[in-house]
Amino acid sequence: MDLSGAVSSGLGRAHVFMAQPHYQDQFQSVLGQKAWPGTLNITIEAEMLSQYIALRQKAGIDTLDAPDEARNLAKGHDVSDYPLIRIRGFLRDGVSFGGASAFKGRITSKGESIECALLIPDLTRHVDVIEVISIAFLREHFDLKDGDLVTLSL
Repeated sequence: MDLSGAVSSGLGRAHVFMAQPHYQDQFQSVLGQKAWPGTLNITIEAEMLSQYIALRQKAGIDTLDAPDEARNLAKGHDVSDYPLIRIRGFLRDGVSFGGASAFKGRITSKGESIECALLIPDLTRHVDVIEVISIAFLREHFDLKDGDLVTLSL
């Protein structure tokens, strides 16, 4: 499955979560190394939204905020061949850090690609935004700016 979209800015808070040792230990099992402490946000192209919704549904994420058409089309996408890797949440000093689901893949931009994982947090406000983790700082690695197109291949 290929998902394409435009790089977009997030809220700038992912590093707070990504830097947590509990998450980093689990990301290491997904990526083979510790992840860069941040995510790359990709606003998915509208015609691919139903594929992403199918992955969100596999991860058990409520998709009621998604457009009806995308939710209906998602039923036609068989995502059973895409292994879901569970990232466990935890409590630290009375603060809850939620879990997530990850799907391994490769991200491609400007003719170059690198291993990554699509990360779907259990608690997210995003419906059409993919969060990508990697061992590299992807914006710097690919020299990306908001609006640049990338492709995520699972």
